[in-house]
Amino acid sequence: MKKLVILLGVAGASLSAVFTRWSTAPALVLALYRMALSTAIMAVPVLVRRRELAALTRRDVALCLVSGVFLGLHFTAYFAALERTSIAAAVVLVDTEALFVALASAAVLGQRLPGKAWAAVALAFCGAAVVAMGDSAGGGALTGDLIALSGAAAVAVYTMIGAVCRRRLSTEVYTFLVYLAASASLLAAALVSGTPVTGHGGVNFLTALGMAVCCTLLGHNVFSWGLKYLPAAFISTAKLMEPVLAAVWGLLIFGERPGGATLLGGAAVVGGIALYIRASASPEAERNQR
Repeated sequence: MKKLVILLGVAGASLSAVFTRWSTAPALVLALYRMALSTAIMAVPVLVRRRELAALTRRDVALCLVSGVFLGLHFTAYFAALERTSIAAAVVLVDTEALFVALASAAVLGQRLPGKAWAAVALAFCGAAVVAMGDSAGGGALTGDLIALSGAAAVAVYTMIGAVCRRRLSTEVYTFLVYLAASASLLAAALVSGTPVTGHGGVNFLTALGMAVCCTLLGHNVFSWGLKYLPAAFISTAKLMEPVLAAVWGLLIFGERPGGATLLGGAAVVGGIALYIRASASPEAERNQR
């Protein structure tokens, strides 16, 4: 059941590309709006956990702040990539975080993965690569692809720190602090770069609000919740299904027709996720993740 909830979270997160295409604000501003609105929404349930906030250690706060900075970097890179390349390619390349997280889970958290799980990650990643190669058209798209890869590295750090923080902190407190730190870092980046944060029209507020509700609260909050109960490697691998869903939205809403490579790669992604779920549910995998 918990794994099904994560997959539903992936469906929510996949709508991010749609809202981004509707926006006219710079990537940095859109990321700032999304995080600021998410912080405001999460402030309400956090009021119920005032005692937990008071009991936070300096280490807890520091980890959450660092995690938030990397989340802000991830969103900025992701939105910038969507301005330069297709929805399918941007989402696929951002979700290569699965490889970084799988390696870090084994090296840092000691969560050894069985051979079948590694094979599943490899299959899903190969499928993602096929989508990207078939969808990228070079030139500006290549720049977008490279930016998307930097976003993958940033979100991998965010995921790994979250796996540590969620051992002690509730989902509400952790996500509130992370979104607050992300908002502050994005605002600072906008001010330093001279990017205007106002005057972008109501459409950008509405698209940011849509992302805050559908993609952050019903997407990233779900991922943060799952980090306490499931391996970080599973959650990051499950996200590889996001480009498949994003490609569907791109077709239905924007008429971006996926080619044969996208369809073939998408099938490999789904197959890899299914194989990973089976492998991670084996008795051997459960023992290694304890």
